Order: sequence, then structure tokens, then C-alpha cells
Amino acid sequence: MEDNISNKQSCTFALPVDADQKATVFRPFSMAPPHMRAFHLAWLSLFSCYFSTFSIPPLLAVIRDDLNLTETDISRGGIASFVGSIFSRFAMGPACDVLGPRIASATLSLLTAPVILATSLISSSTSFIIIRFLIGFSLATFVANQYWMSSMFSSPIVGVANGVSAGWANSGAGITQLVMPLIYSLIMELNVPSFTAWRVAFLVPATFQMVTAILVLAFGQDRPSDNNYRVEKEKRNSKFFEVLFHGLKNYRGWILALLYGCSFGVELTIDNIIAQYFYDRFDVNLQVAGTIAASFGIANVFSRPAGGMFSDQMARWFGMRGRLWGLWLVQTFAGLLCVLLGRVNSLWGSITVMCCFSVFVQAAGGLTFGVVPFVSRRSLGVISGMTGCGGTVGAVITQLLLFSGSRFPTQAGISLMGIMVIVCTLPVTFMYFPQLGGMFCGPSHGSDSPVHHYRLLQ
Repeated sequence: MEDNISNKQSCTFALPVDADQKATVFRPFSMAPPHMRAFHLAWLSLFSCYFSTFSIPPLLAVIRDDLNLTETDISRGGIASFVGSIFSRFAMGPACDVLGPRIASATLSLLTAPVILATSLISSSTSFIIIRFLIGFSLATFVANQYWMSSMFSSPIVGVANGVSAGWANSGAGITQLVMPLIYSLIMELNVPSFTAWRVAFLVPATFQMVTAILVLAFGQDRPSDNNYRVEKEKRNSKFFEVLFHGLKNYRGWILALLYGCSFGVELTIDNIIAQYFYDRFDVNLQVAGTIAASFGIANVFSRPAGGMFSDQMARWFGMRGRLWGLWLVQTFAGLLCVLLGRVNSLWGSITVMCCFSVFVQAAGGLTFGVVPFVSRRSLGVISGMTGCGGTVGAVITQLLLFSGSRFPTQAGISLMGIMVIVCTLPVTFMYFPQLGGMFCGPSHGSDSPVHHYRLLQ
């Protein structure tokens, strides 16, 4: 009977779907509505937000000289960009539960796009820090991205869907490191003074972000069936606080937030410091430093999706135990490579280690969100928001403790950050799902926990 329902539903979609109308296959080069269209809109919109948020670091050497910024000012600006997204990421989860990921993400993108444009108007260290703080709010679209994918794709492929969508989007943080110096140079070739050229360059990310937000509103769809979503939305609105508190008291969400703080949080920190690190330590020019830094972020195109695919494959072999062991192994190895990155003294050695480190730390992010959809079915938005928020909190703490002022040389801070990753990954061993098991034991078949609180592996 259930198979007949699934077959009837799949006839109305270009992709095969399950009983919940979620796609059971993932075809990243298809534009089939509504599943693959939502995928492309989600990653492109988030890509534009990463491009905008990290459009400042590759031009910091120029902005620093023009505004007479100190190292403390630059560090505070980096911290501010992460602080700005802490609240917005946490709030985005419940917003997706109430409004849907399409409206929630597009609204935030449209509200923050004028802030990107206002970057061209900064004239002091204070305005520089404020702008970086406000721009950081746009990173909350990541939560909507992951929520959207979990709403469109079934549990056996949700890891790869989340991984590819976030990975392609996160590459925006690397591509902007490459593109913004080029835009600046092209403007300079038009005989525009340097202090004007870098300001004009920010027209590009601001316009890009607004266009993608409009595309999401015009062509996106929250669920495979709009009617299905409206029914769920009414139910969720009536029990909003129940859903919120159910998510907040789930200890697995807090552990995932910690783990994500040591994968994505570390990735954000590296995005903020890496161009200036190579510029200052190895005496390369601005465009070379930007190109090196770009290779770190662009690795997301394949590394984060690889993490999602690895999570799904480990689940096929070993169930939830495989997802958790894969997450621990990949993130721990990322920590070891981070320690090594800070201790390599040659330019090419540092580039090689950085590229390897980027693959593992970004894959760890994909593995983390391979677990998120299984934590709580009814509080998916809250758990996604908690985990995403953990990434930015981790970035703030790391930047504040290790890369603020002159407490540590940058290379020492990078190595200490690697040690932090290794230690803070250990709590994954405490995660246990009654219906799915944990790292060291299988599921408890006699559990009294309601089955609908969890997503079962299929």
C-alpha cells in the first residue's frame, strides 16, 4: 500500500520521491522542480552571502593603509563579523519553522545587501567594525540552506544533499579572495585612485546578493508540496515554544554545536586571517596572497560534499555508528593538520599543508550536518540553528583567544587552534540515539522514546 502511494506521488515529480514527497535521488546537475531547483537556489543564495561577508579580508591590506587601521582594529572587525551571525543563526532555525526557508533566507539577504554597499562609505575604525558586524548577519542563511535541503531530500541522501549545497556555497568565501583583488585592479586600471577603487569594488557583492535573493523569492518552493507545508506550518505555529524548548533541551544539539564550532568555526577563522597571514609572513603581494587564500575556500566545492557522501556511505555500512566514527576521525585529523600548518616555515610547505587541512576541516562540516537531521524531527530548525550558531561562536572564541592583539604570533595561534579542535571533538563519543545507537553500542530496541522524535535510517 505504502509503495503504491509513493509511486503515485513520484509521478507528479521529475525525481523519484518517498512517502513524504522527498527526493530519493540527488542529481546536482539537474534543474528539475521543485527539489533540484530548490537545491540550486539555496546554494547560490548562500554563495552570494559568503562572497559578500568575506569580500573585505582580501582587500584588508589596502583598506588598512587607507583608514590607518591597527592590528587590534582588524582583529575586532573579524570578531564582529562572527558575532553578528551568532544571534541571526540561532533565530534563523525557528524562523524557518514558522516562515519557511525561502522567505526567511531571502528576507535576510535583502536586508543585509545595503550593508555591503555601505562598506564603500566607511571612514574610521569604528565604522569598519560596525559594518563587519552587520554584514555577518547574512551568514545565517546557512541555516536556511541546510533546513531547505533536509525538507527536500530523504534521509539516506540528506548528507550528500546538505554537503554539496553548503560546500558549493561555502566556496564563495574562497572565490571572493580571488575575485575582489581582481575587481580592485581592474578599477585601478581605469585611473581611479586606490582609496576610491576599493570602495567602488563593493558594488559587485552587494548587487549579486540582492539578485540571488530575488531569484529565491520568485522561483523557490519551501516544500515539495506547498499545501503540505502550509498544514505543517499551522501545526508548528500553534506549538512554537514546545518545539523550541524540545530542541534546546536535546543534549545532542549542543554537542553538534561544539563540534561545528571546531570545524566551520575554524574554517571561518582561517578565511579571515589566511590572506594577511601569507602576505605578512612570506612577503607575497596582494594578488598572490588572495590566490593562496582562495584555494582554501574553493576546496569546499568538493571537500564538504565529500564529507556528506562519506557520512551517508558510513551509514549504509554501519548505521549511525558509522556517521559518528567518520565525524570523529575526519575532524581529529583536521586538527592534526592545523597543528602542522602553524609549524611549517616554508611558503610551498605551508600551501600544501593548508590545502590538505582545508579538505578535512570542510569535510568535517559536511559530516556534522550528516548527523543533524537525525537528532529531532519536529525541532529540525532549532537543531540546525543551534549547530550553525555553534560554528560562529567557535569562530568568535577562536579569534578572540588566539588571534587578537599580540598575545600569540599568528603561526602559534594556528597550531593552538589545531589542539583545540582535537580536544573539542572528543564529546562526539557521548552521543547516543535510542533508535539508532552510538559510537560504541547499537540501538536500544526496547526504548520508550517516541519513534517520531527521531529520523530512522532507511
